[in-house]
Amino acid sequence: MDKTSFSVIIPAHNEEKYVARCIQSIKVAGKLYGRTPEIIVVCNRCTDRTSEIAAACGAKVVEDESRCIGHVRNTGIRAASGNVIVTIDCDNRMTRGTLVEIEKLLSTGLYIGGGAPIRMERRSSFPLRCNEALCQIGFRLTGLYCGIFWAEKKTFEAVGGFSEIKVMEDVETAKKLKRLAARSGKQYTVLRHNYLINSTRKFDQMGDWLYAKLLIQNANAFLQAALGNKDKLNALLDTLFYDYNG
Repeated sequence: MDKTSFSVIIPAHNEEKYVARCIQSIKVAGKLYGRTPEIIVVCNRCTDRTSEIAAACGAKVVEDESRCIGHVRNTGIRAASGNVIVTIDCDNRMTRGTLVEIEKLLSTGLYIGGGAPIRMERRSSFPLRCNEALCQIGFRLTGLYCGIFWAEKKTFEAVGGFSEIKVMEDVETAKKLKRLAARSGKQYTVLRHNYLINSTRKFDQMGDWLYAKLLIQNANAFLQAALGNKDKLNALLDTLFYDYNG
């Protein structure tokens, strides 16, 4: 039986510092799997050397100019030739057994796809350990596993791809996949033995209490968004995600 054909999608906005190490982690996973996956870097409004470095590392490079991470991921999925899609953010890394475990889970016929546990690349402080623990608790309580997404390409197509919203597209996409799993008599699951190595670069640059500070400093923006005016919240999201060059 032929091995699964993987396409790994990497959204990237000015990620010249991180793209090579992300690609290398995928290649290591591919070596253990026994087949090099297709690696697609979706350059989103890049003005640095991300595209050049990605191509030099052997990745296929496509462009997307939108300010919507779901749209960026979907651009990569449309360009993919593999029958199984895996997504990972450019500043993160996968562990070496990731592709092997994904194939084993999909080959059982029990699972429609899933996510991966998150482990911070630096776990030396209380707030970072709390952040990791909260993610783990949230995943277990809701079953909406995110981190690394994986499923057959036809499964992503069946749910209309990633939800094209400005933020929390991962949670909304997990909800769609979980609903499809229920209708199909399958399960939406999580990797047991491998995990996402989550970048701490924002914490390294802005402090380990970053999200607590943001909640306090931008309480008015969150309140206005709850009341229907998302202008300030969207500006904050642009600063933190869509225009971030750290």
